[in-house]
Amino acid sequence: MGRFDTVQDLLTWGLRDHWYALCPSGFVAKGQLVRLERAGESLLLWRDSSGTIHVQSDRCPHRNAPLSKGVHMGDRVACNYHGVQVDAEGTVVSVPGSPGCALEGRRAVRTFPAQEKAGAIFAWMAESDAAPTPLVLPEQIDSEPWANFLCYTEWEAPYSYSLDNLMDPMHGAFLHRESHTMYAGKREAAFQIRDTDTGFVFEKTDQHSVNFDWSEWLDIGLNAVRLDIPYPPTAGPGGPFAIIATATPISPTQHAAFFWRCRKVQGWERDAWRFLYRTTLEARHWAVLEQDREMLESMPADAWEGEGLYQHDIAIVRVRRLLRQKAERYLREQTATTGEPARQIPAAAR
Repeated sequence: MGRFDTVQDLLTWGLRDHWYALCPSGFVAKGQLVRLERAGESLLLWRDSSGTIHVQSDRCPHRNAPLSKGVHMGDRVACNYHGVQVDAEGTVVSVPGSPGCALEGRRAVRTFPAQEKAGAIFAWMAESDAAPTPLVLPEQIDSEPWANFLCYTEWEAPYSYSLDNLMDPMHGAFLHRESHTMYAGKREAAFQIRDTDTGFVFEKTDQHSVNFDWSEWLDIGLNAVRLDIPYPPTAGPGGPFAIIATATPISPTQHAAFFWRCRKVQGWERDAWRFLYRTTLEARHWAVLEQDREMLESMPADAWEGEGLYQHDIAIVRVRRLLRQKAERYLREQTATTGEPARQIPAAAR
């Protein structure tokens, strides 16, 4: 049984006090109880009678049996082992086998703040019950002028490999060189880092709007990456094709990957682009993601050891350092507040 008490634990399972994308909204239908392993937590996802999503620890407070194997009762969930009923706040509202027992009325199931936006379910992963920071998403997936499609997949690789890949624009000119959008431009480049209010941009100094020429690291309570891919005229209206991406650990060697493909289109142009995307472009985009998947899943478990990094990799180094610094700061604050680094990771999540 491990703990969130080392920097490596947090870098493997995901930082605390952060928003994480869990799954597409369509994964959880009304009346269903869904179990997911995400960011070191065994989670129960369900909707109440109004359709509102709830995310809780998948443990009955009686004997720690999985609530996801229980019964959906509209505004509460009943454990199938002994019938203990828990509401959306994590409070035990009924113990049918022993009415009036001490368990009733206790808020005994960990409940995570959750929201649905941009076709996905997000949850705030934290060790305390303090209010989360607001969930702020990039405008490309959270404003009316933009249209988007969410592409979701699960890859057999650490989630950090996806973050590295997204902050590595140069791989587009090689791994994706046969793509209909990334065939143009030079195969050599110099890069620079430009700081922003929410992170930084890593960009080529001598080429722009030709290929995959820049990535932007976003630290907005949710760690995400934004990038643009120039589109040829045959790809329809709307200018560059924006991608918003994030990754969430499932296990040390598996992660959930989210890619929102976005264009700034309205009216008939939006309809035209959405039709073109579904009929032609979507398959091409999945082909590009398949190239990424094959490469990342083929990387060795010790890929970070003995790397021969060079100038093209300065954004990767910076992201790794930023995440490590945040993990170190969290552990210092946790120790100062409680005297203990953090609670144990559930055995089922390891």
